[in-house]
Amino acid sequence: MILDGKLVAQKVLEEVRAGVARVKDRSGVVPTLAVVLVGDFAPSRVYVANKKRAADTVGIASQDHLHPEGLDREALLALLRRLNADPRVHGILLQLPLPAGLDEDEAIAAIAAEKDADGLHPVNLGRLLAGAPTVVPCTPAGCLELLDHYGCDLKGAEAVVIGRSRLVGKPLAQLLLARHATVTMCHTRTRDLAAHTRRADVLCVAAGRPRTVTGDMVKEGAWVIDVGINRLETGKLVGDVEFASVAARARAITPVPGGVGPMTIAMLLRNTLRAAERQLGMA
Repeated sequence: MILDGKLVAQKVLEEVRAGVARVKDRSGVVPTLAVVLVGDFAPSRVYVANKKRAADTVGIASQDHLHPEGLDREALLALLRRLNADPRVHGILLQLPLPAGLDEDEAIAAIAAEKDADGLHPVNLGRLLAGAPTVVPCTPAGCLELLDHYGCDLKGAEAVVIGRSRLVGKPLAQLLLARHATVTMCHTRTRDLAAHTRRADVLCVAAGRPRTVTGDMVKEGAWVIDVGINRLETGKLVGDVEFASVAARARAITPVPGGVGPMTIAMLLRNTLRAAERQLGMA
């Protein structure tokens, strides 16, 4: 079974569109997302453009703060403070990675926690760890949405997460734990990776390297979520999972492209809507 991220993302976007319409009708306010892009990293430019198109389709206004020539530390922090103070802005997205010389931790922490559309502010990550209501990082939230849509029962499942970034691996592990899965985290120092992956009922791969997982490493009937996106020398986009051999053994698998990617953008817009609702006293 193919876990179709485009299909599920469209369902989420329809819900967001309806929510945006309710906010407009009740308050006269248009939920607004401010996107901050520093530097001229080509994949980031593409991602920001995709987010803007998706925002337009659901009625969320977007403010683009694009600085291809870069910003110094003081200018970036000043911009984030201005956006924090602007009541017209409900969500702020700082596109990562930042250029060398800028401290990502400092910049993320400078965003007001209530306007953090990406769920990466330390307050929001701390609330996630504590099991409290919070803004959930977009990609992990999208992974869970896919599993839920297709009926994966996580309670008691053996879940293995490859990758320990704060963007995906760590928050995804917390979300799986909260759903009563038994979670193993693997990473570049893991000994005998295949011994762990072969136990997984649910395998989530966010390693950032193609062919990290091959068919012989996957349990028969596993659910496989491939978060990776890599461009080969041929120009082809592939994930971190060798699709053909893994799909032959898995019960369900996400394609690349068309799996987790569309979900990430849909969850960003859901986060923006919910931030607007909270700030307007409508949550």
